Amino acid sequence: MTENIDAFTNPASVAVIGASDNPNKVGGRPLHYMKKFGFRGNIFPINPTRAEVQGLKAYPNVAAIRVVPDAVVIAVGGEQTLAHVRECAALGVKAGVIMSSGFGELGDEGRLRERELVEVARAGGMRLMGPNCQGPANFANGAVLNFSTMFVETQALDGPIAIVSQSGIASVIPYHLLRREGFGVRYVVATGNDADVGACAMTLSVARDPAIKLILVYLESLSDPDSLAKAAALARARGAYMVVLKSGESAKGAAAASSHTGALVGNDAAIDGFLARHGIWRARDMNELIRATALYLGDRPVGGGRLVAMSPSGAVAVMTADLAEREGLELASLAPATKSELSKILPEFGTPNNPLDTTAAILSDGSMWARAMHALASDPQADSLMVSMSVAGPGYDVHSVAKEAAALANSSDKPVLLSAPQERVRDVFSAHGIPAFVTEADAVSALAQYTAHQSMRDVSPATGKRQRLSYPGAGLLDEHESLALLSNAGVPVVRQRICTTPEEAQAAFNELNVQRVVVKGCAASVPHKSEHGLVRLGLTSSAEVATAAAQCIDKLVSLGVVNPQVIVAEMVRGVHELALGVTVDPRVGAVVMVGDGGTLIELRKDAVSLLAPFTVEQAKQACAKLRIAPLFYGYRDSPALDLDAFAEAAVALGNFAANAVNLRSVDVNPVIAMPKGQGVFAVDAVVELQEVTE
Repeated sequence: MTENIDAFTNPASVAVIGASDNPNKVGGRPLHYMKKFGFRGNIFPINPTRAEVQGLKAYPNVAAIRVVPDAVVIAVGGEQTLAHVRECAALGVKAGVIMSSGFGELGDEGRLRERELVEVARAGGMRLMGPNCQGPANFANGAVLNFSTMFVETQALDGPIAIVSQSGIASVIPYHLLRREGFGVRYVVATGNDADVGACAMTLSVARDPAIKLILVYLESLSDPDSLAKAAALARARGAYMVVLKSGESAKGAAAASSHTGALVGNDAAIDGFLARHGIWRARDMNELIRATALYLGDRPVGGGRLVAMSPSGAVAVMTADLAEREGLELASLAPATKSELSKILPEFGTPNNPLDTTAAILSDGSMWARAMHALASDPQADSLMVSMSVAGPGYDVHSVAKEAAALANSSDKPVLLSAPQERVRDVFSAHGIPAFVTEADAVSALAQYTAHQSMRDVSPATGKRQRLSYPGAGLLDEHESLALLSNAGVPVVRQRICTTPEEAQAAFNELNVQRVVVKGCAASVPHKSEHGLVRLGLTSSAEVATAAAQCIDKLVSLGVVNPQVIVAEMVRGVHELALGVTVDPRVGAVVMVGDGGTLIELRKDAVSLLAPFTVEQAKQACAKLRIAPLFYGYRDSPALDLDAFAEAAVALGNFAANAVNLRSVDVNPVIAMPKGQGVFAVDAVVELQEVTE
């Protein structure tokens, strides 16, 4: 039914049920817009009380038209909607835009009415957008089946951008902001309750348009991840970009309270992992959703992401350096030849650094702009150039500088961008195709986003055979069972033995034949052992082990454990405690957490998530985002951690999680990290399984 979905934005004919002669009413605005924006198809107003609506012949019902329209807009009271959907579906209408409200947004009873709408429509092969939706708009063909007043306030212009949103307001805010900056927008689609065709499906629909270079999406829920993934793949294949603003960043829906990973990851981080996997940038606010638009549309490669910058102000140069460091953009180290060339351009008191302070001497020598730009951009390490024109009055030949900047961008195929507080300056540069920003902070943030997004899109996803496996049991496994399961999956685990008596614990100590061991109580019903005094460290004799085992067994009995056990494990001393974990999101699948570990894991909240499966390189990139990342490379007197081993352990856990059909969550904390080259060891774990449902 793909063509039926396409009928929302490319219909050959449209009927408007509830058509009004007043263009300011919901039932009047789509008619007004289709006429205003040049829709070339047939328009059929449906109004049983009028012979004509807005100069068009009106009909009492859809059947009276005697031809079947591709799409209908239903703009009547909610109680009348079902009858109209039934009529249209029976006639063979492909697509219905339900602007009527009073359905799922009102609760359980409304959801039942909403479900009935969908069932009736689907029975006739008809697809629905909404209900409670603002509707779709396509400014390339004038099919504006939408009632937003924003298209009255803000002049439309076709362009290479698509906006898809579950919210009407969140669709027209970016539309207005982009149009204010001069960008053309082809699609503005607001899907409302998403009872049938939702925002993800419409994203896939607009992604099929080869003219679209940037897709901006606002989501309140991710109900159709497969369609969003397919849309991202289509966009990526032709060099288009996708940015998603997902609201609702809460821990609601996280895994059980027994899981540290659930507390740290939850639904939101699962969505982070999903979007990153598919090369989709996740924006955190409306500004971030649109701020890099000019860079996306320019689509110039950023190479290694190293920035060179110039300004006639020393203060701006310093601030640019600070901003680049804050945003994670590397400043290029200028080559000796570049410095030599700049020394010839600058006055005697100038210094050839990056960012470059050209000094106010540039006022008396306009050629300095072009020469300095070319010298900086020609540096072997320069991947992008930022020009700050902090003030531009008499003496500044803005048009010549903009022309030179455009020529430089085209000849080098590197991003060149401007920051300038004066609108007239930005307009000149924008007219020459140079991305222009109000402040250095805006410019640096946009470039950092664009650079990181390119890097994200360049990473190939992990591949390999999927072996769907189901493990016996349900609920929490005890530590020994959990570690054994993970060890079989390839996660390195500390040497250990399970014991039921003090005597068995003594024998385990002798068998392990190490200087120090740990004795821990082992029961699935007591996952957080240290809180109950069930962890005894640094035991060096069989007598100490027997005593500790007896005390742990007694404590477990007092906690109601029927078959108490203890683990005797080799005590591993490493450099730092890390953590791994898994939570399984019902929509996107298994998400692996890598992060700082230990007893303060939830307090520190230093974790990054990856959608499983993934590669060792992707695991390393995730580790580099942690606040503790410097520890992996050695910090002060501490040796470098074995990052390779930790990344490989994460990959093994991800492969296990991706294949386990009845997995709910995994906590592996701590993972003892040894010095580089000496490995990592999981010393505690809790695996939670769930019943397999057919």
